[in-house]
Amino acid sequence: MAGHSKWANIQHRKGRQDAARSKLFSKLAKEITVAAKMGDPDPDKNPRLRLAVKEAKSNSCPKDVIDRAIKKAVGGDAENYEEIRYEGYGPNGIALVVEAMTDNRNRTASNVRSYFTKAGGDLGQTGSVSFMFDRVGEIMYPLSAGDADTVMLAAIEAGADDVETDEEGHWIYCADTALNEVSTALEAALGESETAKLIWKPQAPTEITDVETAQKLMKLIDTLEDDDDVQNVTGNFDLSEEVAAQL
Repeated sequence: MAGHSKWANIQHRKGRQDAARSKLFSKLAKEITVAAKMGDPDPDKNPRLRLAVKEAKSNSCPKDVIDRAIKKAVGGDAENYEEIRYEGYGPNGIALVVEAMTDNRNRTASNVRSYFTKAGGDLGQTGSVSFMFDRVGEIMYPLSAGDADTVMLAAIEAGADDVETDEEGHWIYCADTALNEVSTALEAALGESETAKLIWKPQAPTEITDVETAQKLMKLIDTLEDDDDVQNVTGNFDLSEEVAAQL
C-alpha cells in the first residue's frame, strides 16, 4: 500500500479549515444544483446528487444551504452551468487539471489562462496533461473505521481497485463508473465514509523538494481555487516531508 500524497493530505486539512468559508459552500451548492437539475432531485435516486450532498456534509455545509441548492434546481431558478476542464503546466512543468463550472465560458477561460501566465505556467489544450492522471472514485474513511486489513477486505468485497492507508486515514479507489455502487457497499460494511468523490489521480507524481517551487505552485493553485468558477484543481506532484512542513 503506497502512502497517500502529502499534497492530498494538505489539501484535505485545508478543506477542513476552509469549511466555514462561504466561497466553499457556494461551490458545493453549485455542484448540488447542477446534479439535481441533470437528474432526479431525490439523492437516493440520483447517484451524482447523493455524492454531492455527501461531500457538502463532510465539509460542514449547513443543511439549509443544501436544501436551497436542490430547490433552486427543482424550481427552475438555476443558471445554466457548463462543465469545462482546463489543462496546463504550472511552475517547473507540473501538470495541473482544473475543473470549472461556469455560465460564461469566455470569462472563465480568460481568467484561468491569465492565472497560468502570471505564474510562469502555460495553459494547454484539452488532453495535454490529463493522460498523466486516472479518473477514479476516491472514498475516504478515518482510521477509526478499522485496521488496514479489515478495510482492505471490505474494499475488495465492495469492488474497489486499491486501498492506501496512512496517518490521515484509509483511501479507497475504484473505477469512476463504480463510485456510487462501491460507496454504497462500503457503507453497509464500514458505516458512512467521510468523503466519496470523483478525482483525477496522478499516475506518477513528481516529488517537489524545493520550497520555492512548492510556494509558487501553491500560490497558483490558491489563485485558481479562489475563482468562483473553479470547482477543483489537481496536480501530478507530491511534496517531500521537509517541504510540506514548511508550507
